[in-house]
Amino acid sequence: MSTPTMIETGPAPDRAVPAPARARHFGTVALALAVVVGLLLGYAGGLLTPRLTQPGDASVEAGFARDMSTHHGQAVEMGLIAFQRASDPEVRSMGGDIALGQQGELGAMQTWLRSWGLDPTGSQPPMAWMPDGAESVHDGLMPGMATPQEMAALRAAQGTDVDVQFLRLMINHHIGGIHMIDGILDVTDEPDVVRLAQTMKNTQQTDLTNLRNALERLGG
Repeated sequence: MSTPTMIETGPAPDRAVPAPARARHFGTVALALAVVVGLLLGYAGGLLTPRLTQPGDASVEAGFARDMSTHHGQAVEMGLIAFQRASDPEVRSMGGDIALGQQGELGAMQTWLRSWGLDPTGSQPPMAWMPDGAESVHDGLMPGMATPQEMAALRAAQGTDVDVQFLRLMINHHIGGIHMIDGILDVTDEPDVVRLAQTMKNTQQTDLTNLRNALERLGG
């Protein structure tokens, strides 16, 4: 007597999407979730230290937090573009790390502003908090920030052009960011601000070495 043949009734495996593409998709989702977690941790970290005095609306600390939040926001976007579309594995990894790290720092700075009873935006122009800061603003952009045209070109880039454009833009972005960090470290004694600013500087200096090495390796 023959054994009845079992008929599989479950859905056929999806063979339309190659495994690397599925892996990249899941990696993108994982990074997006990690960015959200980093933002929440940044918020929590910004609330841990109680303060007896609070910086005011026109303080250097508030100006730095607002301007560096904007600065970080652009870095997060560039990092996500590199993570999703760069062709070089190291560049993809650097893009993801930068996006995640700067999103967490952005969350901490926004938490400072809320804990100080201040709005995310103020009435002062960009870089007004930094001595001679206005001289470093060009076409409304803070030091190191990419122009709208450069961001559009990065979004439209394909293949290795994504890698090279990202590396060039992020090198300039970090150099400008370190300039701003040095500015706040020269004028504040607010413990949380000093601590985070020094961490930012250390991280970005390490990033710069890696970004420059990658650009040289790719012939950019």
